[in-house]
This record gives sequence, C-alpha cells and structure tokens, in this order.
Amino acid sequence: MHENLARAQQSARLGEAQQLQRGAQLARARRLGRKAEQAAQRARLALARSL
Repeated sequence: MHENLARAQQSARLGEAQQLQRGAQLARARRLGRKAEQAAQRARLALARSL
C-alpha cells in the first residue's frame, strides 16, 4: 500500500517536472521567435532605407 502511494507521488512529480520543462522550452522558443522577428523587421527597414 505504502509503496503504491510513493510510486504515485513520484510519477506525479515527474509529470509536473516534464510540464515545467515543456513550458520553459515553449517560452524560450517564443522569445527566440520574437527576437528573430524583430531582427527581420530591422533588416527590412534597413533595406527600405538603402533603396
């Protein structure tokens, strides 16, 4: 009985950790995407100015 409880808690913690990791990865990807978009915008502006 006690073992099952411990195992259930362990798998719940593991699930939480995986969700946190996934959230962090998504946040990082979003930040990188935003940065890339801003860089592209600047490049377009620079190109437009040089024409």
